[in-house]
Amino acid sequence: MRMHGIYVPLVTPFEQDGSVAVAALEELARAVLAEGAAGLVALGTTGEPALLTAPEKSDVLAVCGRVCRELGAPLIVGAGGGATEASARELEELAGLADAALVPTPPFVRPSPEGVLAHFTHLAERSPVPLIVYDVPYRTACALDAQTLHAVGRLPAVIGAKLARGAVDQDAVELLNDPPPGFAVLAGDDVFLGPLLSLGAAGGILASAHLAMARFVEFFQAWENGDLARARVLGRALTRVSGAAFAEPNPAVVKAVLAAQGRIPSASVRLPLMAASEVALGNALAALSAPVLAADAAPPYAAAAS
Repeated sequence: MRMHGIYVPLVTPFEQDGSVAVAALEELARAVLAEGAAGLVALGTTGEPALLTAPEKSDVLAVCGRVCRELGAPLIVGAGGGATEASARELEELAGLADAALVPTPPFVRPSPEGVLAHFTHLAERSPVPLIVYDVPYRTACALDAQTLHAVGRLPAVIGAKLARGAVDQDAVELLNDPPPGFAVLAGDDVFLGPLLSLGAAGGILASAHLAMARFVEFFQAWENGDLARARVLGRALTRVSGAAFAEPNPAVVKAVLAAQGRIPSASVRLPLMAASEVALGNALAALSAPVLAADAAPPYAAAAS
């Protein structure tokens, strides 16, 4: 599996009664793939997996798997936690259901770099699907330095990493300067997509892409094609969208916008998350109103860039 492009970590929409909105989830999955998403991520952080029951998770996987099979798109599934053996068993259950797994560094446990490498080595030996390391230290309290990322990236079953480090730091720069062979680095902090692409990232896994999928794809393609004028114009607008989408804990603002657009039945999130404020929703909708993001805003963007 070659990681390349913009992947969408789908929200889990809820009906007004709080149940999973299965039909809305399917429509959302089909819509983002039709607009150019390279693939879907189910049960990632944006999908509120810690707040779903086991049957609800199964329903989400069934819907996303069916859509991806029908449309020929890869499905990545969020899996794993702090316990190595439990994570391995969870991965084994993905056989035949996923094309890859997005696996966080062990949260709460705070292992040494050697422990992280041993953890992923064990998972790589047991997993029926390729692994993508989810490096998100502000959630896990387990930051990976460049040396550890390189070591984990050389494991045969590890195909990439989602970097959500809260910054473009020295370790990210070192990793992108000399990544392991066949190892894809993906942006995981939406606002840093542009800087990471400029350093050689292969794409991104971006929650805010729900809100402007086609334009995120254009932005990625502009970088790929060396169209820097177009990339700058799109990048400025999309960075404002991403900033607004993450102004409050994810996925509250994304869900609020999708509900306001009539794409999901409600803006509900589950406790301890809280619904987005009206201010946050208004700011996100204002960011999306930028002329360059309009559906009929076709290239060229040279005039706007000047």
